[in-house]
Amino acid sequence: MTKLRATITGIGAYVPEYILTNDELSKMVDTSDEWIMTRIGIKERHIIKEKGEGSSFVGSKAVMRLLEKTNTKPEEVDLVICATVTPDHQFPATANIISDKCGIKNAFSFDLNAGCSGFLYALATGSKFVESGTHKKVVVIGAEKMSSIVDYQDRATCPIFGDGAGAVLLEPTTEDIGIVDSIMQSDGVGRVHLHQKAGGSVAPASYETIDARQHYIYQEGQAVFKWAVSKMADVSVEMMKRHGITPENLAWLVPHQANMRIIEATANRMGINKEQVMINIEKFGNTTAATLPLCIWEWEDQLKKGDNIILATFGAGFTWGSIYLKWGYDGKDIKK
Repeated sequence: MTKLRATITGIGAYVPEYILTNDELSKMVDTSDEWIMTRIGIKERHIIKEKGEGSSFVGSKAVMRLLEKTNTKPEEVDLVICATVTPDHQFPATANIISDKCGIKNAFSFDLNAGCSGFLYALATGSKFVESGTHKKVVVIGAEKMSSIVDYQDRATCPIFGDGAGAVLLEPTTEDIGIVDSIMQSDGVGRVHLHQKAGGSVAPASYETIDARQHYIYQEGQAVFKWAVSKMADVSVEMMKRHGITPENLAWLVPHQANMRIIEATANRMGINKEQVMINIEKFGNTTAATLPLCIWEWEDQLKKGDNIILATFGAGFTWGSIYLKWGYDGKDIKK
């Protein structure tokens, strides 16, 4: 029997219209455009301003664009996986809500939380359903409303995060394209350095947790930076060694957009130049599970069938990983 691979056959994305600039942030906290650009590399980020809307708002728009681009009917979708750390509700799953908003009725759906590594984990998970031969159309989403858990009184974290979503369609192929390999790792010791203190079962919401501002992102920047630089580069270099990939035959690195210095350090370890790296952190910030699909969506028209691409990420948990894929189609032929 011919081995099946899962290949990305289309991508859709959406970012909110409202843009929060560094100049606006400097009026909210003691910061400046120079400080943010020097330390993080972010100029602006998109924010959901619509009242009563959550991650499913951007997620469903991304999926609708994906279905339209790929001429896929909602009833044809077999599975929906939504990677998010900002679900609309504790339950039901945001993937359920997105499916309903998009008219997807013949699929099972669930959320996956692996911090900023969420989309990569979801992509690897979705690919296994395709490879098994049981599912032919799998939608994988990264959708976040990070502004809902950002403390806009904390100058260390509030410049980092933005809102947005991206979604891909996975389908089976017997060609020499698609997802070739994945490396997924985690170490729970990292949870003390990056987490949300309250809102879960350990510390349910109360007057005390709200007054203590514990429902926002807590991050120890130096510890996270050191781990991210090391682990994201480690798995990317390991992936290159596994498959004999050289800087010369690697078309693109798609790195998680957390910090410009982390991206540069990873590229340096891999021996590749900046022109081989997808970078859009300056205008979107860190959209957590949405950063990777937003990059692929922006660069789609530059991608060629058979391109060697490595995706790499690092997130809360700690979680990190890498996927090696051969791109499945010529992006220049696709209408945005």
